[in-house]
Amino acid sequence: MIILKTDREIGIMREANRIIAVVLNEIGERIRPGISTTELDHWAEERIVRMRAQPAFKGYGGTSQRSPFPATLCTSLNSEVVHGIPSPQQVLREGDIISIDVGVLYEGFYGDGAYSYPVGAVSDTAKKLLATCQHALALGVEQALAGNRLSAISLAVEQTVRAEGFEIVRDLSGHGIGRNLHEEPQILNFFDGRKGPKLKTNMTLAIEPMITAGGWQVRTRDDGWTVVTADGSLAAHFEHTVAVSDNGPEILTRV
Repeated sequence: MIILKTDREIGIMREANRIIAVVLNEIGERIRPGISTTELDHWAEERIVRMRAQPAFKGYGGTSQRSPFPATLCTSLNSEVVHGIPSPQQVLREGDIISIDVGVLYEGFYGDGAYSYPVGAVSDTAKKLLATCQHALALGVEQALAGNRLSAISLAVEQTVRAEGFEIVRDLSGHGIGRNLHEEPQILNFFDGRKGPKLKTNMTLAIEPMITAGGWQVRTRDDGWTVVTADGSLAAHFEHTVAVSDNGPEILTRV
């Protein structure tokens, strides 16, 4: 079931996602060769708590097959697509690219956003991959209009990515968000032949293209969390939380 939010609830989500945007903006100034992903994680947790929110990922998603996620950030490096676990041994190097995914819980509602950063000077392929993924997100967000079918978002992302010769991870998707971190609907980054539901005012959506410079296939490491490209190719990930409004899509993950 897709849950429509009240204006008051969207106001709370606006603040939750503003916190996400602050973290993603400020952490970009700390990404440099020589810093570990654990250092970034500790900084982010302290920053979130100072803004009177709680890290949403820490302790999330434990099952009989895997432990709960142990950190505030998902730090996914190079061929890691999503859900990378910060480590003191994972030290950034010149030429790396890293996706930082962060979620918060604020007054009972969730915020979720991600940004992929170059570490120093990166290859032309990496530059193009990052630019394409970010552009695909922007065009997907533009389609989050009341009356559009959900698949309009998927098509916009797919067409943008394929035009640049990159692949779309098919096993992962965006999602609805609100009182739960993951709600309906599932938001594919490619068109699977289904138009999906009509978008309505006060839907809240986490739109997040995940693309690769190689094949679309992925696997999960033995830690139960880290998703990597099967062929070792570079991956990029960008995400905004968006509210569908009468005036068009409102990106909530903005300062």
